[in-house]
Amino acid sequence: MSSDFLSVIHPSDPNSREPRQPGRVLPVLPVRDTVLFPHAVLPLTVGRESSIQLIQSLGDEKTIVVVAQRDAHMDAPQPADLYNYGTLATVHKVVKMPNQSLFVFTEGTERVHLGEFTQMEPFMMASVEQVQEIEPAAGPEREALQRNVISQFQQIVTASPTLSDELQTIAMNIEEPGRLVDFIASSLPFLTTIDKQELLETPDAQARLERVNKHLAKELEVQQLRNKIQSEVQDQVQQSQRDYYLREQLKAIQKELGEADEGQKDIEELREKIEAAGMPEETKKETLKELNRLSRMSPMAADYSLTRNYIEWLAVLPWAKSSGHSVDIPKAKEILDEDHYDLKRVKDRILDYLSVRRLKADMKGPILCFVGPPGVGKTSLGRSIARALDRKFQRISLGGMHDEAELRGHRRTYIGALPGQVIQNIRRAGTNDPVLMLDEIDKLGRDFRGDPSSALLEVLDPEQNHTFRDNYLDQPFDLSKVLFICTANMLDPIPEPLRDRMEIIELQGYTEEEKRHIAFRYLIPRQVKENGIEMENIDFPEESVGYIVRHYTREAGVRKLEQLIGTVCRKQARRIAEGKTDKLVVTPEVIHEFLGGIKVRVDTEIAERTKRPGVAVGLAWTPAGGDVLFIEANRMKGKGGFTMTGQIGQVMQESMQAALTWVRSNAAGLGLEEDFTKDVDLHIHVPAGAIPKDGPSAGVTMATALASLLTNRAVRPLTAMTGEITLSGNVLPVGGIKEKFLAAKRAGVKHVILPAENKLNVEEDLTPEQIDGVEIHYASRIEDVLAVALPANGEAEAERQEILEHVS
Repeated sequence: MSSDFLSVIHPSDPNSREPRQPGRVLPVLPVRDTVLFPHAVLPLTVGRESSIQLIQSLGDEKTIVVVAQRDAHMDAPQPADLYNYGTLATVHKVVKMPNQSLFVFTEGTERVHLGEFTQMEPFMMASVEQVQEIEPAAGPEREALQRNVISQFQQIVTASPTLSDELQTIAMNIEEPGRLVDFIASSLPFLTTIDKQELLETPDAQARLERVNKHLAKELEVQQLRNKIQSEVQDQVQQSQRDYYLREQLKAIQKELGEADEGQKDIEELREKIEAAGMPEETKKETLKELNRLSRMSPMAADYSLTRNYIEWLAVLPWAKSSGHSVDIPKAKEILDEDHYDLKRVKDRILDYLSVRRLKADMKGPILCFVGPPGVGKTSLGRSIARALDRKFQRISLGGMHDEAELRGHRRTYIGALPGQVIQNIRRAGTNDPVLMLDEIDKLGRDFRGDPSSALLEVLDPEQNHTFRDNYLDQPFDLSKVLFICTANMLDPIPEPLRDRMEIIELQGYTEEEKRHIAFRYLIPRQVKENGIEMENIDFPEESVGYIVRHYTREAGVRKLEQLIGTVCRKQARRIAEGKTDKLVVTPEVIHEFLGGIKVRVDTEIAERTKRPGVAVGLAWTPAGGDVLFIEANRMKGKGGFTMTGQIGQVMQESMQAALTWVRSNAAGLGLEEDFTKDVDLHIHVPAGAIPKDGPSAGVTMATALASLLTNRAVRPLTAMTGEITLSGNVLPVGGIKEKFLAAKRAGVKHVILPAENKLNVEEDLTPEQIDGVEIHYASRIEDVLAVALPANGEAEAERQEILEHVS
């Protein structure tokens, strides 16, 4: 900056301006982020339309008032948006810019106070009054303060690369304190608009001098600190590493100010979490090692976030946090009875476990596996166990899972690696002893990505899972306190080694009577609530619920039953929404209207299909529970051929061959000719619905169907049977007795023929209430089966007619 220009900014003759009259009305020029001081020349860029018109309207008297805006972002300020104090200024020169704006040189003359605004358009005008300045009395105190201000200003100018050294000379030649303060304030770039405005609004020169002294002292301290910081980091930084240089400066600044670095705060927080996690010593040692490595890494490093996530996973796992609740056996029994009807054996096993847990708190958790058809309450039973234990409940759905890493986690070398579902659910639970349900364990997949069922061997083995090692964590975690509960529809798909580690508890299904109890106790209240109606709006008579169970569902569980009850409730909700507020009594007529016609013909189906010889009813086990199985036999002229059709597996085909062999070898006892097959072909058919089976159970049914056909006697109505035969005619025991019996009862069967050796299964698995209404016949030989299934003297036909007449 040249001395000529400085002399224009601060003219040497303070009396060169004309005297101003108080209360004069002058145009007001609002400016952004700028404060003009007396005795200073300030170049301004004028771009607003109103401001341009103001400058263009000036005549010979080129005097205006320059006032700073309170909000620099406002484009059309009003009087309330301007400060009350401004500076009277003379416009010396106006230069028109290419973009139609004006470049104006203004010289401040004196402080003024803005009064009433007399004009708003096209530019503002206001009356102004001169502010009388108060000069301090001469004395040692003023002299010392003024010299201190000049000295500090000189140091700042010397250290600043942007301020001209000539400013020091000008400041030393100004004797008046007020004028000196105005000069320094207009020269310092670090002062904010608010700071400058406060100095402009202070008429007392002594107060302004003290205020500027504080600003200079603060800036001088900041400059000295900056020089110190720069000298500390200069040896570590190269010119090309600009980003690194700025980060190091920031660290040093925060260190001097006593503020911890954000990255360092994170490190300390992680360290505190690690100390409080209660992890084993070896794991803690490895975690702290990773943390120290993280503290030396730059946040911009590629693996910084990966390492941090890994440490966070280790720090937040509940290594030593247990539920800590004592086991209350009476309360647990009450909860189980409240949530589930019947299931006595299952509840007894659970209460046995809880009792042992009460006596031995550090016992290893058993691996329970609930096996049964859909809808019998396997998953909800797991939730009840968690509630009875007062533990957190987490569920993992294994259906269709085919990647081993989903259970054991991915290794950290993979992008987006995470721990497996076991560790993730333990973290969600927040304790190391939750109830963890592995749903649909029989539906695990297996492909080139691994074998999840093999990965479960370690998880579900109480002798191994205390050191379970997830691929991502790579640290042993104790799973022995976790209560694992698995569910499956059938055991066959579960690999034998995995099955060996689990305690199998079977849930076979419910009878019609049990379904009615469950409906009134759980299903109806739940569906009434979920569909927004009240119990006062709908009434389910016991006969109607039994009607739905008997004629609209054929299932082992109650899922379909709940859906149908929900349908009826929704229909009532619609009636209420349409204005029909009367209470709905669910009668069979209402059921027909809401659910359609009867879906299951119980009594008549078996009676109708077995009225001709050659049709027998067997009992089969399926993943959805038990089911009835119709076996049909027929004959035609031929040369002794034997045809087997239907969805049958190899074992059932062998049962058919064995049945035919027994019938041919005992033809005389059945009243048949020895060579009865020489002129006929036989055909046995199992209609759709039969499935390939691994265990034989239809041999007696095949033999009965053939005997019925060849002796021309119809099978006793409402009779079903199960069992396998040998070539010598012995009846062998079979499995799934409870499921098959309940299926027979659901189908309306009144007589069930079972192998004699299965009598113990009936006594253990079936209650007297379940057996009520069904007569069980035990057979050790096929002759015993035929004596019940093929009664003589027309008894079967008479009984069938009675049934059909009763139903009609």
